[in-house]
Amino acid sequence: MKLIRYGMPGKEKPGLELEGIRYDASDLVVDYNEAFFEGNGIEKLKSTFNKSKATLISNNVRLGEPVNRPGKIICIGLNYRKHAAESGMAEPKEPVVFFKATSSLTGPNDYIIIPKNSKKTDWEVELAVVIGKRANYITEAEALDYIAGYCLHNDVSEREFQIERGGQWVKGKSCDSFAPLGPYLVTKDEIEDPNKLRLWLNLNGKKMQDGSTSDFIFNVQYVVAYLSQFMSLMPGDVISTGTPEGVGFGQKPQFYLKDGDVVELGIDGLGSSRQEVKAYGK
Repeated sequence: MKLIRYGMPGKEKPGLELEGIRYDASDLVVDYNEAFFEGNGIEKLKSTFNKSKATLISNNVRLGEPVNRPGKIICIGLNYRKHAAESGMAEPKEPVVFFKATSSLTGPNDYIIIPKNSKKTDWEVELAVVIGKRANYITEAEALDYIAGYCLHNDVSEREFQIERGGQWVKGKSCDSFAPLGPYLVTKDEIEDPNKLRLWLNLNGKKMQDGSTSDFIFNVQYVVAYLSQFMSLMPGDVISTGTPEGVGFGQKPQFYLKDGDVVELGIDGLGSSRQEVKAYGK
């Protein structure tokens, strides 16, 4: 099952996409939020949804982020072997953890806004995990039971803010529009192995990233279990699991996003998204 949220920003409604056809689900669900996941909402939706009675949605409608107001966006840095190498950094012994402000969330095809005073806005295609129920001190063997599903995520990053302004990564990760998420949340039953997914990103039609989650240093189960040792993972929380090689920071010479660029990205089974880039104030 693919969960979508559609409509104008701030007024999105819940829906579904099944076999390429989109349906409204607002008569069955208030929204895809913490209460929905906490209340076993996916299973209830599967049992109550009847596509023959549902209202169809145009494929031209705007899609919003598929999870409404998650409590946390937790990110894992340097989690691909080849990306750590291109960054000139040693592979971490434990996951590198940072947060991304939830105000950075945006729809999968909305604009990326280069922030004021930015010089080094970068792209990062990533697999995002959505938590389905509260997790505390769980094991790797249990981890998949706590996952609701998976999303495509562009972890847009401002490298000067991230690295050269005191080394506090959250500043370079949290600008408005820096977390395009979706097009949908794909429930975990549709993904056989999240650690064997191809993911890619094109910039102005040129392939920049083309990797696989098989290059993870810490796989999905490890990351979810690890994080649960330090904080409560709540229903609807988003965990972004890192990016493969090919970011602007890793180029020789480095180059970054500019006004008018077009970013396209995707993950096998999770769909694709497209973001046009605009300079702040334009």
